[in-house]
Amino acid sequence: MADRFAFQIGATDGAARTGVIAMQRGEIRTPAFMPVGTAATVKAIRPAEVRATGADIILGNTYHLMLRPTAERMARLGGLHKFMGWDRPILTDSGGYQVMSLSALTKQSEEGVAFRSHLDGSRHMLTPERSMEIQRLLGSDIVMAFDECPPNGVDAKRAEASMERSMRWAARSRAGFDAGEEHAARSALFGIQQGSLDETLRARSAAALTDIGFDGYAIGGLAVGEGQEAMFGVLDYAPGQLPADKPRYLMGVGKPDDLVGAVARGVDMFDCVLPTRSGRNGQAFTRDGPINIRNAKFAEDQAPLDADCSCPVCTTWSRAYLHHLVRSGEMLGAMLMTQHNLHHYQDLMQGMRDAIGAGTFAAFQRDFDARYKR
Repeated sequence: MADRFAFQIGATDGAARTGVIAMQRGEIRTPAFMPVGTAATVKAIRPAEVRATGADIILGNTYHLMLRPTAERMARLGGLHKFMGWDRPILTDSGGYQVMSLSALTKQSEEGVAFRSHLDGSRHMLTPERSMEIQRLLGSDIVMAFDECPPNGVDAKRAEASMERSMRWAARSRAGFDAGEEHAARSALFGIQQGSLDETLRARSAAALTDIGFDGYAIGGLAVGEGQEAMFGVLDYAPGQLPADKPRYLMGVGKPDDLVGAVARGVDMFDCVLPTRSGRNGQAFTRDGPINIRNAKFAEDQAPLDADCSCPVCTTWSRAYLHHLVRSGEMLGAMLMTQHNLHHYQDLMQGMRDAIGAGTFAAFQRDFDARYKR
């Protein structure tokens, strides 16, 4: 059986790098994209089909699962992996972002966040310790520390106070994770860097996290409306502030061109609802950029979504058929569009891994930009 957690860097090309995370439920090839399985399902696609796209790991959502069906029920039913039929690694977020973005009547304090459920208005308290307990009950392989993610545009004083509180919560998360000895012996804990768009604050955050010690490090507080230019501005320095021998995870990102730009800056892991949510709403990602299959011009288009794609959707059905399904509201339309989009994302990750290994990542990025942004 594999060790609890090990990260081995393979090739490097500039700041871009490949690697392998080894865990007891399997290996994760990096750069890696994690499909989002918010409520114990990657929407509109079965677990075996998710795996067939090339995904090594998926993400589960602590906030949604703690409310329904509840972490305690999940544990009684054998844990998240058994419940949803996914036998490979799962990363669970801490729940903090969803608490602050989805819940009514939140009240933050040093203890944690008190909130009302967006489902039924019931009252809950989420603290670093409770977040660690929930993720333990779910059986998560990679556990995220509980943090505070401030909205975009906060002033410097608020950004500093939020970052400092997140670091105190990170230390409590570490202690809470370690207290669950049996779970800690087979899972990993990632810390989350905060600091808004301020380089000095992010350096202080990285130093605090490194002092506590984590298996991997996430870059949080981005993809919250700041725009790609500002995000890349932070990524020009943030990955380098984190330990080079640990995985670096950019949370909640993003579009294909976001992924390529972030890998070029040294990021190893990503998650985003975009490929699945867009698929359900009729948007397909292709090597020539995104297309809206609802558009009338596709009604008699017999070409595949992407002529260079080898996924089952592109090798079987036409744009005209997908246009018909989506415009008709047929559930198969959402399923096939989702399957293609996830396959496209995993193809992109494999393409980047291959290019980094061959030492041709700069050329890969130029070719990608020229075609995708055309």
